[in-house]
Amino acid sequence: MGPTELNLLHFFMSHPERAYTRGQLLDQVWGANVYVEERTVDVHIRRWRKALESAEQDLRKLIQTVRGTGYRFSTRGGF
Repeated sequence: MGPTELNLLHFFMSHPERAYTRGQLLDQVWGANVYVEERTVDVHIRRWRKALESAEQDLRKLIQTVRGTGYRFSTRGGF
């Protein structure tokens, strides 16, 4: 996992159970003065999930896609 994925994970773990749009994640993790495409978030989420693929438990489900909104970190089972 790279530094951006770790920063993203840290942000999600600090704000569990709340859904964030890609724009909100870009502002919070990358910073408000960084100009990157919103789909960049998707790439880093994919890398994060790939890094956790070989975990004993299915930890990839911790960051959930919220259709029509973005993503959230949740330890609850209701995906």
